[in-house]
Amino acid sequence: MKLAKLTLAIVAVSALAACEGGGQIGPDKGVDRGFDKKDLSQLKAGIWVDPNGCDHWIIDDGVEGYLSARLDKYGKPVCSGAAPANVATGPFKGGSTSAIGDIF
Repeated sequence: MKLAKLTLAIVAVSALAACEGGGQIGPDKGVDRGFDKKDLSQLKAGIWVDPNGCDHWIIDDGVEGYLSARLDKYGKPVCSGAAPANVATGPFKGGSTSAIGDIF
């Protein structure tokens, strides 16, 4: 029983020590870390329509790509019919000066 309590105490201390980090969790996800590094707000987004007909914001700078669901103010998916299913529309490759293009 004494060994079990000691083991539990060590696990608890280790778990609490892992929480130390000053509140910073990983690198800033709002910055493009590609060849032409810039804030993501400087890139242009388009819309990709999934097979269910719902919209997703899409950004492609040639090397990295970004995608997130398009949501209304209540957090529900937006299904606008902006394009047919499985089609991307808009200037989603704009805002980047990367000389590296897509291979597909």
